Amino acid sequence: ERLLNGALRGFAACGVGAADVLVVRVPGAVELPLAAQRLLRAPHFVAGVVALGCVIRGETTHYDYVCRAAVDGVLRVMLDEGKPVAFGVLTCETSAQAMQRAGDGDDNKGFEAALTAVETARLRAEPTR
Repeated sequence: ERLLNGALRGFAACGVGAADVLVVRVPGAVELPLAAQRLLRAPHFVAGVVALGCVIRGETTHYDYVCRAAVDGVLRVMLDEGKPVAFGVLTCETSAQAMQRAGDGDDNKGFEAALTAVETARLRAEPTR
């Protein structure tokens, strides 16, 4: 929720109205790429996606697989669809690290991901020379 609140603040800072933001929830980080792809392929116009989440290392190697699947999947969707998918998924060792990266300031990773998505979407919209 803290990442989402940060992203919403980031969109507002870029002049993106709340009515132009669609929030879709998925069960976990592995599902983010499919959700991003579905949104970008939807019949309504979607300029980009901000993928938010948090994976905290546990006692098994599951963490490594989940993080890799999320990173690789989001990158693949962005390249395949040609639209920005900003990666705002925290990959942390501890809950304390996650909370620090999802604070109330402009260093909130959700806030940063929203700015990245908007800036990249605007760059994509500019004509190439």
